[in-house]
Amino acid sequence: MEIILKKDVNNLGDANDVVTVKNGYGRNYLIPQGFAILATEANKKMNAESLRQKSYKEQKARLEAEKLQKNLENITVKIGAKAGATGKIYGSVNAIQIAEALKEQFNYDIDRKKIHLDGESIKELGSYKASIKLHREVITVINFEVVGE
Repeated sequence: MEIILKKDVNNLGDANDVVTVKNGYGRNYLIPQGFAILATEANKKMNAESLRQKSYKEQKARLEAEKLQKNLENITVKIGAKAGATGKIYGSVNAIQIAEALKEQFNYDIDRKKIHLDGESIKELGSYKASIKLHREVITVINFEVVGE
């Protein structure tokens, strides 16, 4: 029996793959659970069209991410924090403050969950680097500086 997978199935294939399985496995498990549909000619054509559209959208998103990456490479974000005389700041600097500073200073709206700091948090004044995952294949590193207010 030939089926088109709607979801990823372990040891079988990924979503939108056309695979051959035994009749009982397909008819009694995969299709009723919503993991697959029958691979008729009409379903194969719809699957090919959706794959084509998905690849176009994926390529467009990757190009936008690469354009944003070029803009982010040469900037330095300044984050103000209250600090003591020794350079230790009160509290810490995390991804939320970096995302807010990017929005305020350069008008880039980047989700805080995509920003990754080396280490857990920043607790001293100085210059640091953070990596931003703009796309599955596009990761950039930005420079940011923690300055005393």
